[in-house]
Amino acid sequence: MKQHTVIDSPYGPLTLVADDGVLCGLYMTGQRHRPPEESFGERADGAPFDAAEEQLKAYFAGDLKEFSLELRLHGTPFQRGVWEQLRRIPYGETRSYGELADALGAPRAFRAVGLANGKNPVGIIVPCHRVIGANGGLTGYGGGLARKQRLLDFERGGREPSLFHLPSPHLHETPAP
Repeated sequence: MKQHTVIDSPYGPLTLVADDGVLCGLYMTGQRHRPPEESFGERADGAPFDAAEEQLKAYFAGDLKEFSLELRLHGTPFQRGVWEQLRRIPYGETRSYGELADALGAPRAFRAVGLANGKNPVGIIVPCHRVIGANGGLTGYGGGLARKQRLLDFERGGREPSLFHLPSPHLHETPAP
């Protein structure tokens, strides 16, 4: 059974989705590859989202560098392998698509890595924003390049998200897709 909630963040509203009580989605407003709202299930606040909300607040405050949430990631075995590699990229660091492909033992699969990266269902927590082009430049990001740059700058020592007031963890309306 799926449930969802919407929380505020310095990057705009975030929709959290749980499948049988386990986090399986974190989507930004306007995100590419965002599933339709009707697939998120009923609106629910509190459990099963309390731990995710708490850890996201700590991350945005600069107090958390690594998430320790149980996740249920729905995808192909290759996609799940890419997402596991994303979780291994340390806070404040980046990797190229080619480096991820090498880590997977498939050095020529950098394009497939890029596609799997773009379909990451739990952005920020599974840090797909930490993947850059081979030349060190920003490349596509489902949440938009401006958000990607802000997340990277924040993790590299910028304190911008702490400038935002994080009101009550729950918004009262679900944003339009």
